[in-house]
Amino acid sequence: MASKKGIAVVVPALLLAATAVGSPVTAAAESRSAPVRVAEPGDQNGQDPDDQRNGGQNGDGQNGDGQNGDGGQGDQNGGQQDGQDQNGQNGDDQNGQGGDQGDQNQGIQNQGDQNRRNQNNQNQNNQNNQNQGNQNQGNQNQVKPGPDRGDFVSIRQAPRRNRPSVGRNGSRGSFTSRCGRNENQHHNPDNFIVAPGVRNGAHHIHDYVGNLSTDGFSTDESLAAAGTTCALGDKSTYFWPVMRNRAQRDGSGQAQQSAADGNVGRIVLPAQARMQFVGNPKSKVTAMPRFMRIITGDAKAGTNGTANARALWTCSGFENRAFTDKYPLCPNGSRVTRVLEFPSCWDGRNTDSANHRTHVVFPNGDGRCPSGTRAVPQLRMTLSYNLPNRPLAFAVDSFPEQGHDPVTDHADFENVMPDSLMRRAVACINGGRNC
Repeated sequence: MASKKGIAVVVPALLLAATAVGSPVTAAAESRSAPVRVAEPGDQNGQDPDDQRNGGQNGDGQNGDGQNGDGGQGDQNGGQQDGQDQNGQNGDDQNGQGGDQGDQNQGIQNQGDQNRRNQNNQNQNNQNNQNQGNQNQGNQNQVKPGPDRGDFVSIRQAPRRNRPSVGRNGSRGSFTSRCGRNENQHHNPDNFIVAPGVRNGAHHIHDYVGNLSTDGFSTDESLAAAGTTCALGDKSTYFWPVMRNRAQRDGSGQAQQSAADGNVGRIVLPAQARMQFVGNPKSKVTAMPRFMRIITGDAKAGTNGTANARALWTCSGFENRAFTDKYPLCPNGSRVTRVLEFPSCWDGRNTDSANHRTHVVFPNGDGRCPSGTRAVPQLRMTLSYNLPNRPLAFAVDSFPEQGHDPVTDHADFENVMPDSLMRRAVACINGGRNC
């Protein structure tokens, strides 16, 4: 009789354990089958409310402390074991059964933990993709007309440019990297610095000189392995939004996408493009680290405001005058000219930063670098164009919602010079030579 009673107690215990195990397995399976959602244009904050609800349920509800957390099944099994001991069940049998159940429950718990980690990673990846999608796709269909006739003004009305005087300890020399003017027509609407891994992340076409491989998926390693249009092995990438003659047809491969983003007209290559590094008016410069990334201007200054606007629009022969928020109308024989000056006071540690600005900043008004920073060679791009001398005839490419506002002019750079070439540039600049 004692033997039959022991069997009668074991069977319900096994049934209870099987029932307890079944629920987490179902939850884990549902977690694995949760679909991955990629953000679509126009999502608010790049995230679907359903994703937020599912993320909360899967993160802390099903796979959290409720079912797969510490003690849920363990307490239940412990209570069952105590009851069985009181009923006189054989200790060895109970230990063996309890160990098997414990191993099984531990396996389920580990599986739940793994599912929770997978779900959290999936939610995080979805959120990153959605935020990136919101940043780079949300405004795709919000095309603002522009430019306006009032955006074009005679260069003779432009403010004069004031430059700090060069002091005794200043660095007066320069180094020019000869990279051409994009004769090979390296164009795409990507930006690997501010929208990495995104096709058409800029929603406007860029001109590239230097590195031959630059696109939205570029990395330090891919750039270092590629060829270049620059002399002396400078594999740096230099890029800026294209200029267009708006009365002529866009024959580029991106014509349809360009039109959808509000960028129309024939792309006009610069007649001249100079990539020049200059010194600091108050100090010597130190070498720029390899793979440093720097941006200048604000591609969304039309809506963000002008705090980071650095556009300089002028005409050849009138470089002592420049607009920031107007296109210049140049006299006959003079070319529309863009001057894009980059920040040059480095924090001495980082080659990039979250906003791509705080690791390298502009000098103060007197030309000195702020405390805690050191001067590095300052990149100055000078781009000159043969364009019609009349309002509305030309415009710079822009994000759809920026309406080709001239204040949005900007440019990007990553230093992929060999270290020896950077040292040569520094020597020229500090030595007062123009190389």
